[in-house]
Amino acid sequence: MLDKNKIKSAFPILDQQINGHTLVYLDNAATTQKPQVVIDSLVEYYSKYNSNVHRGVHTLSQLATEKYESARDKIKDFISAEKREEIIFTKNDTESLNLIAQSYGLENLKEGDEVILSVSEHHSNIVPWQIVARKTGAKLHFVKLTEDFGFDYDHFHSLVNEKTKIVSLSQGSNVTGEILDFQRIITAAHEVGAIVVADAGQTVSHFLVNLKIFLKDIDFVTFSSHKIYGPTGVGVLYGKEYLLEKMEPTLGGGDMIREVFEEYSTWNDLPYKFEAGTPNIADVIGLGTAIDYLNSIFPNHKDLWNEDKDITNYTLEKLKSLDFIEVYHANSKLDQTLPIVSFNVKGVHPHDVGTILDQQGIAIRTGHHCAQVLMKKLNQVATCRASMTFYNTYEDIDTLVEGLLKVKKIFGI
Repeated sequence: MLDKNKIKSAFPILDQQINGHTLVYLDNAATTQKPQVVIDSLVEYYSKYNSNVHRGVHTLSQLATEKYESARDKIKDFISAEKREEIIFTKNDTESLNLIAQSYGLENLKEGDEVILSVSEHHSNIVPWQIVARKTGAKLHFVKLTEDFGFDYDHFHSLVNEKTKIVSLSQGSNVTGEILDFQRIITAAHEVGAIVVADAGQTVSHFLVNLKIFLKDIDFVTFSSHKIYGPTGVGVLYGKEYLLEKMEPTLGGGDMIREVFEEYSTWNDLPYKFEAGTPNIADVIGLGTAIDYLNSIFPNHKDLWNEDKDITNYTLEKLKSLDFIEVYHANSKLDQTLPIVSFNVKGVHPHDVGTILDQQGIAIRTGHHCAQVLMKKLNQVATCRASMTFYNTYEDIDTLVEGLLKVKKIFGI
């Protein structure tokens, strides 16, 4: 069993009062909090070896380069990638998805080709493909939801055909919490020669981005540092080496070149071909520290998954027991859903709910969650969303319930 008090003490932001109440942070799907060791790593970089990477022979530059590239190796091992050259640093999950769409999609799609998405996608996995489709004449298809807010696999299989060239889906929904069976998706897509992209923004912090277990033979994976207890401003793109080798860079400049002439340039080797200019050195190093921290707390990754299931089950039971709450959670098995529970208070706008909860020190997310297509399917303008992680407790959920009862009282429901 985790010592939750000890865990919480590692995250300094959690030890504060918000509007006179102890902070209850339930917005982890938007961004996770940072342990002190990650914060310390940023201070250490700027105070002890701040220098540019890959370009200097002096001691500070060599140390910065060593720490920066060490983070790449940690990510490779964390997701069980084969080669460090397959790990590309970007500024966030969104940029990683855009890089795939612009560099691979624009070069390989043509009129009549088809791209499969789902109605549950985050905007970052819809808009880039819309842009590419307009430029290439490719057509987008969206997998529907089942009646219980799940991914409709029958509809997915009906969409896959010889015209399908790309399948790009979130591994886990940031609204319904559903985790997709990607092995089923990869098999169907590869049978017709399509490549598969997994947006792992919601799943990476739950140890579900393992290329040898959950995402075997996946072509591309994307995620952000700030959702795995690391700093903001860093994204990760994993891609199969042979695909990355064939792709053209989307940004030009320093470090991504091998040689520059007046008429043309040649590109650097992977992964640097896609990392133009001075990278976000400090925050990449911080991401490496976050991975070290996670591995120290959960040497057996299954232990985190058990924590996730417990808090998800407890939250669902508590919210579903309130007759004034409407829950939008994929009604699949608990081992197929994330600790994300979207809901609404009947007759009350989510922003009003969020404001009243904030007055009690409770932080949830309200809005469309960058999933307006899904909101339309749910016939909602917005929802409330509580998203948990390993530093959350049953007491946090009890406090949420107390806050919702206060919402009920204020609005006379």
